[in-house]
Amino acid sequence: MTQNASQDSKNTDPEKDDGIQETFLSHLFELRDRLIKAVGALLFVFLCLVYWAPDIFHLFSKPLLDALPNGGRMIVTDVTGSFFVPMKVTMLVAFLGALPFIMYQIWSFIAPGLYSHERRLIIPIVTSSYVLFISGMAFAYFLVFPTVFQFMAHYNAPLGADMATDIDKYLSFAMTTFLAFGLTFEVPVVVVVLVKLGMVRIKKLKEIRPYIIVGAFVIAAVVTPPDVLSQLLLAVPLCILYELGIIVARFYEAKLDPEDEAAEAAEANKA
Repeated sequence: MTQNASQDSKNTDPEKDDGIQETFLSHLFELRDRLIKAVGALLFVFLCLVYWAPDIFHLFSKPLLDALPNGGRMIVTDVTGSFFVPMKVTMLVAFLGALPFIMYQIWSFIAPGLYSHERRLIIPIVTSSYVLFISGMAFAYFLVFPTVFQFMAHYNAPLGADMATDIDKYLSFAMTTFLAFGLTFEVPVVVVVLVKLGMVRIKKLKEIRPYIIVGAFVIAAVVTPPDVLSQLLLAVPLCILYELGIIVARFYEAKLDPEDEAAEAAEANKA
């Protein structure tokens, strides 16, 4: 009997291994197809925009150009900078334009492995994350950049020095600022996800509010230029978005059982 059972297990194991291998290969092929479509969409948008690369860079650098004094201009210190910097800016714009399609490909790949309630949660999270990130970049471009550059130009005037910025250095500064404000505007999404997953309660988020405020100003001091106004332009929205995340998270917080509520109330009374 044991010999027959062992023989049967030997006969079925290869079939299971083949099934697992076929499933793995099918997922691998699907991932390859999704990546090809995502990269193809990015290249397509980039090729559609590459003709207007100088115009896109001019629009990208407009906040700085408007703040420069008469005679001020941007310079190129790298031999290939006048070509590659506009290409990098155009690639950034192309990525932002193709990002919805790229996220759709990612969603199509992972959706079959998710539960229905997880699918309902991911769609609004991904959509709101994209909108908030773009909003953060827009906030930096339309408000932070003009404010910072006007301040720097005003501070540079008494020195009597010509204000000329290398386009590559400007690109590096702009990318860092875009990333900082884009991530800052993701705070409501992070708060909602933490509450939805039960990792933290809204009551706890309210208790740590003072630490969040201090942390916001510390982050702003590290990321932004060393003027107080720029730091406020990052720290204040970060605090406001944290409060917004708490408000929205109220609709996603799971209700506690009566026993858990009693235990929580007892802890609150002890504190």
